[in-house]
Amino acid sequence: MGIKKVTVAGLFFLFSLAGQAQIIQDTTHKVVNYADSALRIRNINPYFTLHVDSTLKYGFEINKEQSQYYWYLKNSPVGLKINKDNGLLTFKAEKSYFLSGKLKYDYEYKVNIGIQNLNNPSERIDTSFILLFYNTEIIPSKIKPTVTNTLYIDEGDTISFKLQCDNGSFPIEEITYFSNYLAKSLTPVNKCNDDYTWYAPFDFVKESDKDRLKLLELFFVGTNKFSIRDTAIIHVYVRENINYPQRVMEYEKLRRDVMVYIVQLKSSFRIVDKKLKKTKKTRTGFDLGSAATGLGGTVFSSMSSSDQKTAGKILPSVGVALVPVKEATAPNNSSDQNTASLIRNSIKRLEYLIADNTIVGERDPEILNKTKKLKDELKQMQIQLIDIPIADENLNSKELDDYFNNPKVNKKYKVKQK
Repeated sequence: MGIKKVTVAGLFFLFSLAGQAQIIQDTTHKVVNYADSALRIRNINPYFTLHVDSTLKYGFEINKEQSQYYWYLKNSPVGLKINKDNGLLTFKAEKSYFLSGKLKYDYEYKVNIGIQNLNNPSERIDTSFILLFYNTEIIPSKIKPTVTNTLYIDEGDTISFKLQCDNGSFPIEEITYFSNYLAKSLTPVNKCNDDYTWYAPFDFVKESDKDRLKLLELFFVGTNKFSIRDTAIIHVYVRENINYPQRVMEYEKLRRDVMVYIVQLKSSFRIVDKKLKKTKKTRTGFDLGSAATGLGGTVFSSMSSSDQKTAGKILPSVGVALVPVKEATAPNNSSDQNTASLIRNSIKRLEYLIADNTIVGERDPEILNKTKKLKDELKQMQIQLIDIPIADENLNSKELDDYFNNPKVNKKYKVKQK
């Protein structure tokens, strides 16, 4: 009796498990049928990579009959096609596309793809995938400045050129530069097609540089995203040049100094010349007095009166006595005459030098030589006339010129023919 109860219970348990398995199987079957009712692409590939000169053929599949649907692409790169009836994606990655610039290496093209029911427009799918092209033949990118690699300029000149790039497989993304001397660009240089601009200062070439020529080396380094570099080198030979604006200012200042010194010398000359003139008048007065006493003595000696004869004997002695008085009162100083002649000759020389070394225009190529000659002559004159006192008087250049060029004054200093 106990055995029958166990057997019946076991059969009841097995029938119960069979019933539950059947219910699960029916439920799963219903879920699968429900999912297949929505339109979907079974084999969408989100990423395609193609080598140059390769061919792509990829057929998209849907979960329904494709004859009732229409395939299309949006934003597709040149050459990419899809069969509108069966969804076959084809592409021939020809190298000519890349050489002409229509396609780029290592650039992710986002392509929109869609499928639509011909009878029910609301039944459609829009999605996208990425298409990328790569090339195992790497073409290096080059920096190409718009000038030759050797330039010759003068101080004060400005050079400016564009840094063009010949992009290969991987374009140059950043440009840096450095040089053997400080030569910072006046315009920013960071990328392709930027301009490098530099002004050569007038003090760039030093006196110690050979042949008054200095070499400036410019190095432009371009780097792509893989840190691969290309370097362009420009050799700039800078020649020494004259800073005309500054040199003209220096010349004009020196010329004014010479003119002031000439006026001072003319004032000193007038003082010395007047002193000589006063001395000459005094000595002439004494000489005439001596001559008059001598002549008077002779005249009185010839007279009959004893007093007159006595006066005739005394007067010659008076004339003799006037000679030491003359020398004491107005000594005959030949050094003053020499000093006046020296000052006058120095003035004439400086005036001639100024007239002979006048600069012509704002860019006289001989301005350095003319300035040096004036400076040397002025220094030499100042050393030579260092003992000549400079008059502390109100210097009127017009009055001094009139006195210096007076014919009577000039007559005394002319060379006399014997």
